[in-house]
Amino acid sequence: MNHVKRYFFLAILVMIACVLKFNHFGSNYESIATFRGAQLEKEDWYPLIAESVNEKFLTITIDNKKYSNKDTNIFMDENLNLMVPIDILSEGLNCSTHFYPEEKLLIEKGNNTAYFGLNEAKISVNDVTYDITSPMREIDGNYYVSIGAASESIGYRYEWDISQNQAMAIDNSNASSIFPSSYDLRQRGRVGNIKNQGNTGTCWAFAALSALESAIRPEEEETFSPDHMSLGNSFARKEEEGGEYTMGMAYLLSWQGPVREEEDPFDGVLTEGLSPVKHVQEIQMMEGKDYEKIKEAVFKHGGVQTSLYSTMVNETDSSEFYNQTANAYCYIGTEKPNHEVVIIGWDDNFSKDNFPVNVEGDGAFICQNSWGSEFGDNGVFYVSYYDTNIGSHNVVYTKVEETDNYDHIYQSDLCGWVGQIGYNRDFVYGANVYTADGQEELSSVGFYATGKDSQYVVYLVEDFEDMDSLDNRIRIAEGTLANAGYYTIPVKQGIRFTAGEKFAVVLSIRTPNSVHPMAIEYVADEATRNVDISDGEGYISATGRIWSSVEESSSCNLCLKAYTKNANK
Repeated sequence: MNHVKRYFFLAILVMIACVLKFNHFGSNYESIATFRGAQLEKEDWYPLIAESVNEKFLTITIDNKKYSNKDTNIFMDENLNLMVPIDILSEGLNCSTHFYPEEKLLIEKGNNTAYFGLNEAKISVNDVTYDITSPMREIDGNYYVSIGAASESIGYRYEWDISQNQAMAIDNSNASSIFPSSYDLRQRGRVGNIKNQGNTGTCWAFAALSALESAIRPEEEETFSPDHMSLGNSFARKEEEGGEYTMGMAYLLSWQGPVREEEDPFDGVLTEGLSPVKHVQEIQMMEGKDYEKIKEAVFKHGGVQTSLYSTMVNETDSSEFYNQTANAYCYIGTEKPNHEVVIIGWDDNFSKDNFPVNVEGDGAFICQNSWGSEFGDNGVFYVSYYDTNIGSHNVVYTKVEETDNYDHIYQSDLCGWVGQIGYNRDFVYGANVYTADGQEELSSVGFYATGKDSQYVVYLVEDFEDMDSLDNRIRIAEGTLANAGYYTIPVKQGIRFTAGEKFAVVLSIRTPNSVHPMAIEYVADEATRNVDISDGEGYISATGRIWSSVEESSSCNLCLKAYTKNANK
């Protein structure tokens, strides 16, 4: 077929397609189109329509979020399915998406559940099976799913306008919440092994790593070493002295771990020389007692590390606040938290009568403990929504990557977020100076948002010489962060350094209602007495014009990291 005939034929097919209405459920696309008496089999005209669509600017709008084939790998396949990478579904459809080892994708929202099998000609929606041609497929190691089938499976209305080369998915479910009234990660294979901390004060390490194990399941099953986290960090604290969640964050974010349990068993002895098996690049922290945010984090990302006050110290203890028969706990009082656990689910209808103290209403979080399987329901118990401390701080591991994601990490804050610095206002500039080890390209910059809705701008200074060089900064990234936590921000690509070149990463950050918005490391107590400020070169400014050294003026290091890749990659 010559080009003239081909495009004439293609124009006819586009006109035909404009009047077709595709139903993803209950149809297998076996239609035959007719034009002036001629029958056109779908094997002939579907691929031509798909080719025409993919050659143009293609967009998909989901609840006012727009994706295109220019910035995302979306395309129309030969069955006229608009295919999107599965990693955009959670954000785009505001749902829970997880890929199971048997090559099945589970999508959940509200009371809707849908299973997509790889290369299967069907999907299961709320236990009803529908025939759909190739709703999920793999291409070059990446997984794609039909956005039409995916969105309709959880209550969206999906429309495709071929005249505009765009699709739209609109939430049509009228649901009041994106998650059901009860949810349990154990039922979905998203909880790691139950562990026992014994008589040590390491609940913080057990909780952190149990939450981290949950965050990568069901896609990966790993068991990490609490022994290495509690002994191989940069803090001056023994296992029996306890710890807190910020210590675990600092250990993970500095790439000191995690390591596998089998490499460093829980025996109170640190195994030296181990390398991390994962790189944690993002940790989000929800505000205290925001139960909807906590549930959303569990639903989408996995277990949430949190704290409570416990009058028990192990599985054999009893307490006036704990009902052993119902595995139900609730403390109401003025004591501060002294124990870390992991929220792995919830039950809004868990009866208030199960608790040994009077509570205002029903409802409980399902929590994974670190007292072995003899405690509670195989290591799990229920904590009332009305417990004084549950949900007072909340940590979830939202970005866990392979160890080949970057070649170098530049940092001077091995103890992480110890305190904050600023000028009694919600806005501050900070800069850290580093020296490139080799021929490298800047990939990302990492820092803490010390409160919600932080607005940031990241700059770079090449060929740094002195403080005056900070005036020569160029903007390389900007955005807003909804939650407090640590974030790794990709930056403008193509910026290269030579071996020995000094460079500065500069952060301006505005955190509403804060007077000291930038996270710092310094000697604050006995646990942080080993902080070394000689390893950093950091500067701070109120306006970005006049700078001072934080090491000299405040005896601290800024929590501002840089990540690079070797330039020959």
